[in-house]
Amino acid sequence: MSANIENQGGAKDTLLWGVVFIILIASIVANSFYSELPVAIRAAAVVVAVGIAALLAYQTTKGKNALAFAKESRLEMRKVVWPNRQEAIQTTLIVLAVTAVVGLFLFLLDGLLVWLVNLVTGV
Repeated sequence: MSANIENQGGAKDTLLWGVVFIILIASIVANSFYSELPVAIRAAAVVVAVGIAALLAYQTTKGKNALAFAKESRLEMRKVVWPNRQEAIQTTLIVLAVTAVVGLFLFLLDGLLVWLVNLVTGV
């Protein structure tokens, strides 16, 4: 069944993904090949190439699914109830306190184990 889901896009999607990867690889190679050009021009060329690759990727089934997922994620982020400043500070202090207690416990346990090993081995 998963093979059927993957093959929904067909040959067109495969071709588009191939073109996307060729564009991205070509932009990397061109960026290093034309290293004598100013950085701003090379950066602009890479941004344009990535934009074209993104538009082509959007034309595929997986690209459309990814964009739909991003939109749904953004919608879910709006539903999140973020803590206020006081709650964030209290939670941070609790985490710091628990970390300090666990660190002290591990320090004491390590010291005890070293003492026991020294006792047993006579070192």
